[in-house]
This record gives sequence, structure tokens and C-alpha cells, in this order.
Amino acid sequence: MTPLEIIRRAQGSRVVDEDGRSVTLELLPPLSAEEFAHLEGMIPCRLPAEVRELLSFSRGFANGPWAGADFSGLTHEQSFGMEEVFPCAIPIAADGCGNFWVVDVTSRSAGWGPIFYACHDPPVIVFQTDDLSRFMEEFLQSGNTPQQGGLHEVHEKHAFRIWSENPGVLNHEAAIQSSDRELKSFAETLDGSFQFIDLRNAKTGDGFSWGRYGPRTVVRRHGETLLFACQKGPEKKSLLSRLFGR
Repeated sequence: MTPLEIIRRAQGSRVVDEDGRSVTLELLPPLSAEEFAHLEGMIPCRLPAEVRELLSFSRGFANGPWAGADFSGLTHEQSFGMEEVFPCAIPIAADGCGNFWVVDVTSRSAGWGPIFYACHDPPVIVFQTDDLSRFMEEFLQSGNTPQQGGLHEVHEKHAFRIWSENPGVLNHEAAIQSSDRELKSFAETLDGSFQFIDLRNAKTGDGFSWGRYGPRTVVRRHGETLLFACQKGPEKKSLLSRLFGR
């Protein structure tokens, strides 16, 4: 189903909101001509046809799980940064704790995807889906079966697993010796203090710890690809080393 078909089907249905109450799902109004112009000025590509079709009918959900969703990104436009990770991020939903699901828009985007969960506690990025329709279905599932579904899995399970396990990380030596030309090229622009994460073929739950070495961790992205690198912090000296200046 298209995003427009999904939102039309969902309008007026009963869902459970973020406070556990059964409510009638309400829609936000469509974008005005001025809002369309503003959105188009924000993104580095043409507004995808299915997104324009959706936003001409409604910009999203006014209530329901996760306190609603605005697929234009305008509601949370001033609330999300992280330009070093997502140069053009469209924040379409929030978890109420300062974390967002964002669309990563590039000059090559033909749709509203991929979509990531960007979290600050723990400081991780998690791949959700590459498709807006699937995100909308998972959003609605959160309102039909609370504490279940794709969004809940990413929010409650995968974010903490990534922080705990730090999976899929390559050191600089492995990246620079890779037969993957794009990864090798990226590694050649950085020094040995960087670790690399490849999300070009990500599946739900894949991601990386953008703040693993503290809130000032340096993060780099290889152009518009889903190749990322995080700079390791300096090794902490032992107490004896600090005492004897070693």
C-alpha cells in the first residue's frame, strides 16, 4: 500500500496512545503551499511523488502511539541536529525522550527513506527501514499491540544491544586493506584513530554508537553513502602510569 492508502485506511481507527488510553486516531492537516515550498527548499532532491501525494492529504497523525507523527518533518524541524551524520534529516516521529526517527534524504533520494532511530541515551543510530509505508505500518502496529512491533524492538532492544555490543565495527587497518573500493577510499581520508561502520546493506536493528567515546566523539560520513566512521578517544592511563608519568 502507498503511504496515502495507509493513512486513509487508518483515519478514525481506535488505537492505544502513549499513555495507554484507547483513542480515535486523528489526522494532521495537509501542508499549505508555503509549507510545501519550505520543505522543498530544505531537501537536496525533488520531493518524491508519493510523499507529495501524502502531504497534500495529511502531514501525519495528530495523536496515537509515540504522540503522533509528522511526515513532513516540520513539527520537529528545530529539535534535531546531528548534521555530521545526517546532513539533511527529516524528523518524522519522536519518542518523547528527545530521540527521533528521521528520514535520511540525499540528492539521490527517490522516496522517504532510509529511516533511522537517532538516540542520545544511549548515543546510538539504529536502522529502522528503507520504506515510509513500512514505517507507517509499524507505527500503527504500536497503537494496536503496545510494547510490540518494529518500532518498539528498535527503541527498547536494538538501541541498547548496539551500545552494549558495538557490533560490526572495522578498525582502520581492516578498512584500508578492504577490497571494497568505496570503503578503502573512505579509510584513506582518515587516520588510524577511526573505526568504521558499513550500513549500506543494513537491516532493521543494525547501527552504531555515535557517542561511544563521549559526547564529543568525532563522527564522519563518506559523502551520501551509508559508510560512517567514529574516532576513538585516547587510551586512559592506569593510576600507576599517571602517578609515575608513564
